[in-house]
Amino acid sequence: MTADRIKHLEFIQSAISRMAANSALLKGWSVTVATALFALAAKDSNPQLAGLVVVPALAFWMLDAFYLRLECLFRELYDEVRLLPEPEYEEKVGAFSMRIKPYEGRVDSTFSLMWSPSSFLLHGIICLSTFCVVLFVFWLRPK
Repeated sequence: MTADRIKHLEFIQSAISRMAANSALLKGWSVTVATALFALAAKDSNPQLAGLVVVPALAFWMLDAFYLRLECLFRELYDEVRLLPEPEYEEKVGAFSMRIKPYEGRVDSTFSLMWSPSSFLLHGIICLSTFCVVLFVFWLRPK
């Protein structure tokens, strides 16, 4: 493997790491915003404010799935660069190419990736807990 090809793999790995970091950051913000809105809703006994948690939770969920998809696309590019023989590499991928469009058919859609365990287990639980909090704490509690 040539030094240029190894450098190309390092560039791709850097992009994969950035997508993973963005995903982790979004998960942290999702929990933070949900917790803050739940605290405000509890302080004011406001079920509408508690229900509002769903809006940023869904936005963070979609963004998380988007970054997961980009990460998967870059992983496909990485594998292509890593596995192709030298003549095919130059012809099919091109030196230092970061194009991921050719791999879109190999990776699930953003919507499908919303249901992957890494995304659903956090964001889905936030949305489900929002529903439970609003239903049980605010509407079904004895007055």
